[in-house]
Amino acid sequence: MKSKHVPPAVGGPDPYFPTSGDHRYRVHRYELALDYRPGPNRLAGSARLSAVANTALAEFALDLAEFRIGRVLVDGKAARYTHRGGKLRIRPAKALGAGAVFTVEVHYTGNPRPVRSPWGGLGWEELTEGALVASQPVGSPSWFPCNDRPADKATYQIAVTTPSPFTVVASGRLLTRTTRASSTTWVYEQSAPTSPYLVTVSIGHYVPVPLTARPAQPGTGQHPHAGAGHLPQAGHVSQSGYVPRPLVEAFTRDFARQPEMMAYFTQAFGPYPFGEYAVVVADEELDVPVEAQGVATFGTNHLGGGWDRERLIAHELAHQWFGNSVSIADWRHIWLNEGFAKYAEWLWSEHAGGPAAAVHAAAAHRLLAGLPQDLRLVDPGRKLMFDDRLYQRGGLAVHALRRALGEDAFFAMLRDWTGANRHGVVATADLLAHASRYTAAPLGPLFEAWLERPELPALPA
Repeated sequence: MKSKHVPPAVGGPDPYFPTSGDHRYRVHRYELALDYRPGPNRLAGSARLSAVANTALAEFALDLAEFRIGRVLVDGKAARYTHRGGKLRIRPAKALGAGAVFTVEVHYTGNPRPVRSPWGGLGWEELTEGALVASQPVGSPSWFPCNDRPADKATYQIAVTTPSPFTVVASGRLLTRTTRASSTTWVYEQSAPTSPYLVTVSIGHYVPVPLTARPAQPGTGQHPHAGAGHLPQAGHVSQSGYVPRPLVEAFTRDFARQPEMMAYFTQAFGPYPFGEYAVVVADEELDVPVEAQGVATFGTNHLGGGWDRERLIAHELAHQWFGNSVSIADWRHIWLNEGFAKYAEWLWSEHAGGPAAAVHAAAAHRLLAGLPQDLRLVDPGRKLMFDDRLYQRGGLAVHALRRALGEDAFFAMLRDWTGANRHGVVATADLLAHASRYTAAPLGPLFEAWLERPELPALPA
């Protein structure tokens, strides 16, 4: 189905992060060439952006943290610029007209560090040996100049040069790996439109571990309404792990069911939206796993088996459909990412022979009933956008929609939602309009109760 790509200019600045990004233009492609030395944590980079002006521009801005700027070119010509407060403001030699296609080239060096935020440091994080990137929601400027808006999706080529003992994993498909002297350059291509916060790089001493499907285990089921009577193979999707050598055995055991999970989600949600899926286990403990486009990063503390860890594998994989391929217009709509990923955990449990989604929903409802009811899913505010209640109530809202539509219509709606909006940008109103096509009953009251009002509705029967 044709991708639905809402022009990023719609809506102006993000209400939660009004100083992030510049809605007056949109980027089509980034070409990043980075040289990183892990010991001194030194990054030398060049970024070439191909963009289109949404309106006439005498100047425009990129988001970039505290790096030293070497030079800035617009359409190959030197441009004037200022750089302070995380903003690189650029004045081209000649003003750009509305609709103009232009290129920006920025050369920069420095010691990358996370961007400060209410949730701690975001973006580039130096590890004991290597580095990783976890940018949600506004950490991308910690390592490259960008238009840091979730709706401004572009393609990427990322070349990273680093000492040869290190492995580099980045968003997209590995094109080349070239070694010269003691350094190796890894070049990745992400051909699917990608939000800046979903671009990632991991650098470390990793062993590649292919993940392949195994025969179905006794006692595992297939959801009767998730497909047409068979479990499709997801073998065309390359699935690999990148893991510290001492953790290979634990990783192989704990992630053994991911190929089956991929096959089930492909059945329930539609075709996997990218060509590959990589899982990195950083040699560090992390607060939570981190999704990026085609990549998920886990910490050593996320190994060990059990439902609490298996649900995280499902959650991060589901984000490839909900959040990464189908992206939000701005951060007010974050429940569309997290609610569907939470519900995917419950669907996987149901499919794999664990408690049904209704059991998980009942537990979530009991939990929320005992907590403050001051959160509106449709616009939680920046302070509550990562509150655990948003995840739980988001899952409940999806469960309520499933109950309202019925099994066949619900799963058809899901597959059509990810298909019609593949690599696109959506808002909550788009989901209401889409889901309404699958029932004669009005869905407005359900959306109002679960999304607009802070009071917790009754558990769907």
